[in-house]
Amino acid sequence: MPVEPILPVIDCDIHPSPSKDLPLEPFIPEDFREALRQGMGSNKSHAYANPFGVTRRDVNCHDPVKVAADHLDRYNIAYGILQPPGMQVSIIHNIDVANAMAVAWNDWQINTWLAADKRYRGSVCCNMNDPPAAAKEIRRAGKHPQMVQISVTTEALNLYGRRNYFPVYEACQEMGLVFCMHVGGEGSYNSSTPIGHPSTYFEWHTGVPVTCMSHLISIVAEGVFEKFPKLNVMFTEGGVGWFPHVMWRMDKNFKALRATTPWLKRLPSEYMIDHVRFTTQPMEETTPENQLNMLTMIHADKTLCFSTDFPHWDFDAPDVILPRKIPPELKKRILYENAAELYRLPSIEQATETLRASQPVAQPM
Repeated sequence: MPVEPILPVIDCDIHPSPSKDLPLEPFIPEDFREALRQGMGSNKSHAYANPFGVTRRDVNCHDPVKVAADHLDRYNIAYGILQPPGMQVSIIHNIDVANAMAVAWNDWQINTWLAADKRYRGSVCCNMNDPPAAAKEIRRAGKHPQMVQISVTTEALNLYGRRNYFPVYEACQEMGLVFCMHVGGEGSYNSSTPIGHPSTYFEWHTGVPVTCMSHLISIVAEGVFEKFPKLNVMFTEGGVGWFPHVMWRMDKNFKALRATTPWLKRLPSEYMIDHVRFTTQPMEETTPENQLNMLTMIHADKTLCFSTDFPHWDFDAPDVILPRKIPPELKKRILYENAAELYRLPSIEQATETLRASQPVAQPM
């Protein structure tokens, strides 16, 4: 029988966490350890909990070597993008402690997971409530060769198109880092919806894409991509089915209201397709035919990057998430090439050769 070719994968959403063997505490700046002991590191909470827990019980998520063997090797993952808990430092009450914790999470990530396996790629954590300090930390931690993006929560005091965040985008563009928004903090400042508070985790979890939509509209309308033409934005765990609606609605309104945003030189959808990317998990699942249509509508050949959300409860494996009848070239784009281009990683041909070389040689019968 012919051997099925190896298809390398880039996983854009792996959640590392500290452990007794790899604790965060040694990396906390010494000047802030007493502040943390006094409780100044407390943060706001959205107060919605999955009744069954967020993390899978059948996997190890604390040991980078174990995760490499059980997750990267198992699914032919050539590169795994880390999304550390420090992405939520912006919801810490004390602004100075939040800045210090960003440093701690970045140094922990560099000295533990990134040092353990060259396939891991990191996300710089920063405090979006102090943009000058965030920009300074992006330039410091972003120098590490395995850092490929910054990661912040979608819960924010302001929409991310606002000009007070421009120092962050300037630093991202300068360092060649993607600006990644990860859902999960919605409701920590106010309600997670414009109308009021959901009643259950189920309701809250279903509605978090509303925040992604709001940030995307703001970023495009406020001219972020005109001001920072080399900036790329990633939405992680926010779904994708809403993207055509936002593109179409903004394009339609722009034709009548473009005088209100004279700085925009192109259709909103053109900025989005060129600068905005999404992760597959949790991609809306419907019939195979409708799913293929959705992939066409969101321009998945450019915008969609694969993710597992390892080790969370709604984990998606690369061999089951995409429709069976997906065109082979589109499958390659989603599983590897889109993310490789976004994060400036080796080509799929190079990754395939590396994977093939690492496979055990079959012994003659």
